[in-house]
Amino acid sequence: MKLTSAIVGALAALGLAAGAATAEECGTITLGAAISLTGKYATNGIHAKNGYEFAIQKIREHGGVKIGDKCYNFKVIYYDDESKGDRGATLAERLIQQDGVQYMLGPYSSGLTKAIAPVTEKYHIPMVEAEGASRSLFNQGYRYLFAVLSTSEQYLASAITLAAEKAKEQGKDPSSVKVAVAVENDPFSLDIRAGVLEDAAKYGMQIVIDEKLPRDLSDMSAILTKVKLVKPDVLIVSGHSKGAATAVRQIGEQNVKVPMIAITHCEAADVTGNFGEYANDILCSTQWAETLKYEDPIFGTAANYEREFKAAFPEYADKKVPYQTAQASAAVYVFKDAFERAGTLDKEKVRDAIAATDLMTFYGRIKFSEAGNNIAKPMVLRQIQNGEYNVVAPSEFASHKLNWPRN
Repeated sequence: MKLTSAIVGALAALGLAAGAATAEECGTITLGAAISLTGKYATNGIHAKNGYEFAIQKIREHGGVKIGDKCYNFKVIYYDDESKGDRGATLAERLIQQDGVQYMLGPYSSGLTKAIAPVTEKYHIPMVEAEGASRSLFNQGYRYLFAVLSTSEQYLASAITLAAEKAKEQGKDPSSVKVAVAVENDPFSLDIRAGVLEDAAKYGMQIVIDEKLPRDLSDMSAILTKVKLVKPDVLIVSGHSKGAATAVRQIGEQNVKVPMIAITHCEAADVTGNFGEYANDILCSTQWAETLKYEDPIFGTAANYEREFKAAFPEYADKKVPYQTAQASAAVYVFKDAFERAGTLDKEKVRDAIAATDLMTFYGRIKFSEAGNNIAKPMVLRQIQNGEYNVVAPSEFASHKLNWPRN
């Protein structure tokens, strides 16, 4: 029998209705999140929230979380921590004590994660976080804190290796390389500084500038004046989204010429969209890129994640999906995987299942050390080339050659 288009449409509608009914019949697992929706970390806080919500919807579309013969869908109770650590800690208490939350997603930034972690630890609440990379989070002996991202000392250290390689290509000793460092005075950026200084020391490089960015991150012109005077070969900057925007804008405005410039949070600050040619040839650390060859059954490939996320959130259509968003989605996926392997809602058994995670995702492989940090996924460096973000390091992930020197 040949089906008419009307019948096909009716059957499709019935199928959709059945799918909706199935989703509605699933139970609910409630997660809590104190996240920066206002304040200096709001840009990335919103990126993270969007990543959480996208993952929740994708998991729902794939039948939810399956525990025995039951299914569950995630929902999140969000509170705005206003980018303040003390408020984040208070809200974590509220989520656990008043809202009855038994499982937490992390806040944005290492500083706020550091404020909340003692609370979740106190109440034995498993927290899978995606936005706190400071290695100092993982030497406290926490049992309930797990992070899907690479730790912060790895973010820009590979820029030092690149600089050493370029020096050798020119017949120079890497010890001749001069390095300038300017970072925010927060746990994440101070760890980046530590990683850079450690790697520079291995090569005997000279640290000619070692400065803290101004507290409000809105003006680094004094530091850049020093940069122009001492003429370093490498400039390292870390100050989250606001610091990245200030750095790219003022480097362009002051015509600062340094052969290699590497910063964090390029995509989150949309430096290409906001500052155009000023951003060209800057190196940007990233936890994830859509060109990487990662894949899983829920999100598909890294490229597919990028495409589907932009369809769900059109405000990202004309820019790269920030890695902060991707890793937030990966954190939710870790919870799904752990619940299903635990086969229960018991939070201690779920905690143990999280600790035993060994999961390949669109974001990369996730496997936790005893300290709770992800030990299975490398950082990569992308360079902005004619407005496009292209992976240039490490070499096994590179899609393009490095443009050097920058000026």
